[in-house]
Amino acid sequence: MLQNMEKLHHKIRLLYTGHSTRARRFRFGLIGFDIVTIIYFIVTVALPETPAMTVLNALLGGVIVMDFSARLWISHNRRREIMRIYTLADIAVVLSLLLAPFISGNLAFLRVLRGLRLIHAYHLLRDLRHESHFFRKHEDAILAAVNLFVFIFVTTSLVFVLAFGPRSGPAGYIDALYFTVATLTTTGFGDITMTTPGGKLLSVFIMVFGVALFVQLARAIFQPSKIKYKCPVCSLNRHETDAIHCKHCGEPIKIETEGDAGA
Repeated sequence: MLQNMEKLHHKIRLLYTGHSTRARRFRFGLIGFDIVTIIYFIVTVALPETPAMTVLNALLGGVIVMDFSARLWISHNRRREIMRIYTLADIAVVLSLLLAPFISGNLAFLRVLRGLRLIHAYHLLRDLRHESHFFRKHEDAILAAVNLFVFIFVTTSLVFVLAFGPRSGPAGYIDALYFTVATLTTTGFGDITMTTPGGKLLSVFIMVFGVALFVQLARAIFQPSKIKYKCPVCSLNRHETDAIHCKHCGEPIKIETEGDAGA
């Protein structure tokens, strides 16, 4: 029995951390599941929960729990694994899915936190750097865009829950999205405003953190692109895409590129 458990543990670890084609396909499959669930969570925030949605939410919560349990089981440092931002997000998502039928508050806004799993996973980053030259070249911009995307839709869902409520339906959610983007960009049209102290504090939060994320994305897009590659001598981990020597110490480096077909 113990031997079978060890074999299962080894197989699961290879799926989550291995370099094989099968392991990469498995991890990309998980990301596909994440993308589908995120879209589902965004779409259903403004919809009244039906019995069918309750069952589907429970099934999704079960799959997320299995994924979480597998990652925790194979981790060398379980405490560090639990404290990772995407693990904490998964815990919040599972609680919002499984506890929703038993509490009166609307926890749907927490489910969009699942978006943090899209990128903030070490092995996914490794796979994308290995498989996609586009990702290697634009990694900072892609990460910044995902962070901004998650922030916008988490705060939109929160604004919808606090200021509009499920009875307002999709139109209320669009208003919440409009308010969030207008506040984030400090446009401030003033046609939709928060009047309560809590609402005003939420607006301040959106402005402060939203502007920071927006500036981070703009900087990642417009500044000269660099690729993550750790210099073996001085450990500098950012280099120009065509660099052949480390800018800091002069050590020769070998950054993987697509090459020039016409050369």
